[in-house]
Amino acid sequence: MTIQLRHPEKSKKADSVIRRKPKWIRKKKIESAEYYETRRLMRDHNLTTVCEEAACPNIGECWSQRHATMMIMGETCTRGCSFCNVATGRPDALDVFEPGRVAQAVKKLGLRHVVITSVDRDDLEDGGADHIAQTIRAVRHQTPATTIEVLTPDFLGKGDAEQAVFEAAPDVFNHNLETVPHLYPRVRPGARYYTSLRLLDDAKRANPQVFTKSGLMVGLGETMNDVRQVMDDLRAAGVDFLTVGQYLQPTPKHHPIDRFWTPEEFAQLEQIAKGKGFLGVSATPLTRSSFHADEDFAALKQARLTALA
Repeated sequence: MTIQLRHPEKSKKADSVIRRKPKWIRKKKIESAEYYETRRLMRDHNLTTVCEEAACPNIGECWSQRHATMMIMGETCTRGCSFCNVATGRPDALDVFEPGRVAQAVKKLGLRHVVITSVDRDDLEDGGADHIAQTIRAVRHQTPATTIEVLTPDFLGKGDAEQAVFEAAPDVFNHNLETVPHLYPRVRPGARYYTSLRLLDDAKRANPQVFTKSGLMVGLGETMNDVRQVMDDLRAAGVDFLTVGQYLQPTPKHHPIDRFWTPEEFAQLEQIAKGKGFLGVSATPLTRSSFHADEDFAALKQARLTALA
């Protein structure tokens, strides 16, 4: 039985007022026939999506295009990050049939590119690395032409567990830094900035052909110079693609929004990142790690070909 706690460590703090979103953040609700078909497929295969669990603002657009980001290993996370809407608590045991169900859903959706993410599973000896690897292999078996992107936990304290994921050879290895180093104690208290950087560096060293990717949220209390430094760190780790989006506070119990970055500032971030040598950059208020991931992957391949020409 799953015991779920919604970020218990934050209950000791006074709730913060959720700031009204500026006009450039608001998005119309989309509920097409394709949206409901995607939702039905997720229900029929008993699958969890980060689209729902993280209350993604882009869910209507993505599901209407039959794109869904699979969240494996349950819907309960062992971490309590102050930005995240996923439930915190003691998860259930792994479902050994889940990799097969994910593969079947990918086939029925006809996905040319799939993003597979997961909760943190600090309760497992390998942090869930083998389960992620099994899911990659299951999708490859069912739909060999589908390219696979994984958005993984940091496997903190799990030795070299991530090697199982590297050996399964995803097309894109994604791990989000989420925020700048000095905000980690408040935003990602269970994580370590340099552990995450090293994971990205190790992924590239294990397979130089894999595209590596990472994402940041802004609006948590960082400065432009803070973000520039993180970009430098990511480039030093060989990261190919960077996503930057506006943090949106899920509930009054979560980390408050420091400020809303303007579209002009996001355009500036994109130009700075391109100048630092990233093969691809997506920096807009509503950018999220898996939003338009299929288009981003195609752009990455073209950018690499151009760079080699």
